[in-house]
Amino acid sequence: MNTKTKDLALIGLFTALISLCSWISVPFTVPFTLQTLGVMLAAGLLGARRGSLSVLSYITLGAFGLPVFSGFRGGIGVLSGTTGGYIIGFIFMALAIGLITERFGKSSPVLAASMLLGTLFCYAFGTAWFFFLYLNTVGPVSLAAVLGWCVFPFIVPDLIKIAVAILLIKRLDKFVN
Repeated sequence: MNTKTKDLALIGLFTALISLCSWISVPFTVPFTLQTLGVMLAAGLLGARRGSLSVLSYITLGAFGLPVFSGFRGGIGVLSGTTGGYIIGFIFMALAIGLITERFGKSSPVLAASMLLGTLFCYAFGTAWFFFLYLNTVGPVSLAAVLGWCVFPFIVPDLIKIAVAILLIKRLDKFVN
């Protein structure tokens, strides 16, 4: 298989994986999906370019109405809604993970640091978007309240997803690359 064909196949495969992960809802204090796990795997295994293209493909499919987002939802309304900033934040997450691992390798500490930074980018972009929408549609709200709704409940689940992603990348990297 030539390189371009392999790249396209891997990008498509990880686009599908992110979609599948978005449909898996884990009951917790605040239910969460495995979307970010899919993004971490795409970027950690494919690198910045192919991993980000997987995320962009996922977002594009969802924007065109395919039900690839959580809750089997799709459409531009999801992206312009309160969780849309987090979905767009997946691009920055993938870039951070991919660029850092391409530069510094895929040791467990590097993977952990890249995924933590990527998650922080996703939190920052998504929370800023949520905060902006809330202020313009509902009214004044404190940053502490928004963080309590949008970030704090997801820290432990995201740390678990980072640990799982590192384990999977360590096992799968030789098969993907």
